[in-house]
Formats: sequence, structure tokens, C-alpha cells
Amino acid sequence: MKDPKKYNVIGTRPVRPDGTDKVTGRALYGADFDMAGLLHGKILRSPYPHARIKSINFDEALKIDGVLAVVTSKDLPDNPDGTSSVAYGRGNILAKDKVLYVGHAVAGVVAIDPHTAEEALELIKVDYEILSPSLSVEEAMDDDSEVIHENAFMKEFGEMTTINNNIDEHFQHKIGNVSKGFDEADLVVEGKYSTVMVHQGYIEPHAATVLWKADGSITVWSSTQGAFPDRDEISVILDVPISKIKVVPMEIGGGFGGKIPIYQEPVAALLSKKTGKPVKILMSRKEVFESTGPTPGGYTWIKIGVKNNGKIIAMQAELAFEAGAFPGSPVGMGSQCVFAAYNCGNQLIDGYDVIVNKP
Repeated sequence: MKDPKKYNVIGTRPVRPDGTDKVTGRALYGADFDMAGLLHGKILRSPYPHARIKSINFDEALKIDGVLAVVTSKDLPDNPDGTSSVAYGRGNILAKDKVLYVGHAVAGVVAIDPHTAEEALELIKVDYEILSPSLSVEEAMDDDSEVIHENAFMKEFGEMTTINNNIDEHFQHKIGNVSKGFDEADLVVEGKYSTVMVHQGYIEPHAATVLWKADGSITVWSSTQGAFPDRDEISVILDVPISKIKVVPMEIGGGFGGKIPIYQEPVAALLSKKTGKPVKILMSRKEVFESTGPTPGGYTWIKIGVKNNGKIIAMQAELAFEAGAFPGSPVGMGSQCVFAAYNCGNQLIDGYDVIVNKP
């Protein structure tokens, strides 16, 4: 190793540029943001993992002194294609026809203070038709399970099918002849390994303040790991040009990948547009656990064939990952990595992106 004395940074104790502000309390996190005219928003969330929304009535909520506006999915731009990624994105922000997990956002309300907004939530009446949920990949993949997205069809081996089930995509990676490899193996070992959904568990709950100005521009102050991805996603959800949106990242109290997606920002934006005032929405710890995206559960089935000399000559895997209520689990990355460390000429890998009634 090079003499440490010849390094300019290694072995030194650099001063953290944010250290002084954080230890003195001057650092501003998402919940700390304030400005003139600030209003407070709250979100009504589903108590059911799977249910059809028959009606939403918020007339009584609007009668409370200090309540200024309520928004639902009807306030979002129309979806030209109900199964597109845009429709899925908007559907996660505010449920449209069905709620797909406990904690799914149904309506947003804004008031002069948080307590008044919470009072208004209790007066919003939602009529639900309760449906059977699928809370694991095994339940969701069962032929008798309730279909979560009724107008979506499975993609298999790169082609769209006419199969309507809870598997968004089935893909396959293949090299060599796996069957022949197992026939020639002296020992075959297989096993199924299951994992459960795990939340990132950051200390600071999600927080966002949004001001939709009269000129059509939108400014967001939020606890985020990705100001530019947030800007891009808000642009798509609200159908507003990127040039009109500015995201100001506040100090962040942990994220671990969980604060890259957006959740309450578009709701706050719609409420700000209706009132002409900045709107702040803070999640409770309960809302964070129920309504924001964790790492997925699922299962991996592995089968390995080896010779007596220890050489691996056949490998097969089946991976099924929970995508949550909308497509997009990391099963693609898992499938690419599962046998990446091994030089074996006979491999077969099946991956399943599975829709379940979870965030």
C-alpha cells in the first residue's frame, strides 16, 4: 500500500459540511419547512387491502370551518390507457376504481391546521365493496385468486398475451441443455427459499410542501433522495411540463432507497392549486409503514446438479417477487444475479413479476 502520508484525503478527518447545522439544530428537514399562508393537508387511506370504490362523499367534510378543499382521483388528469405506466402511477397516488392495499390513498383534504384536516377525514364517507386480497406471491399466482387489475394482461417471454391474472410478466433466461445436465449429474439438490416484505425503516417520515403558483409553476420542498426523479415523476402524474417544476430537497433523516418514489407530493400540489396557498403533508409512522414501498417478499426455488468431483453442470431457478399493487418488482435484477457467480453451461431461470395487495 502506498505510504498514507502521501495521500491528501485518506487518513484525514474532513469536516462534514452539514455537521454544524445538524448538531446545532439549524438544519431544516421536510417537516420543518414553513412559509407565509401555509395550509396543512391529510390523506384518507383505505382500511381494506382490496375493495372496489362505489362512491366517495365529502360534502360534510367541506362544511367544517377551516376546511378549504378535498381532492380525489377525479382531480388527476385522465388516463388515456388504463393499463399504462402513467395510469399505474396516478392510481398509486390516489385510488380510482379500487383500493389495492391497506393504506392506499383515497382522498386528500386541506385545512388551516392539521387537527382540522384530521377531523375532516373522519367525515369523508367511502362506500366499499370488499374483495378477496392476495397477500403473497403464492396466493396471487393461484388460479382461483381475485384478479387485482381486471384490464391488464400478462406479458410472457417478451410478448403480450390474452391471459388476465396477477402475473404482470413471466420471462426466461436459458443457456445450454438443463435437462441433459441434470441427467448427467451425480447429485441433484433443490430447495425453496421464501422471504417476507421488509420496510427500509428510516427515522424521518415522508414530508412535503408544495406551492402551485398562479403562473402554473410548481415548487416542491420535500424529504427526498432524488430531486430530479421526483420532478420527472410529478411532471408525468400531473401532466405539467418539467420546466414548470422545481424540487428543493430538504435535509433527509434516512431513506435507503425508500425516498426516491413520490407519494403525497401530487396530492399536496392539487390541494395547493385549488386553494392558491402552499400545502404541507406529513406522514405518520403508521402511514409510512402501510403506504410506502418496501423491499419485496417472494420466493426463490433453486435446483443444482453436480458431478462427484464437485463441478456444477446444471442450474435451474424460479424467482417470484412481489411487485406490490402495481408492476415493477426487482425480479429482473434478481434473475440476472442468481447464478452470476458461477461458470455453468446449462442454466434455466424463470422470473415472475407478481401483483399483490401490498404497497
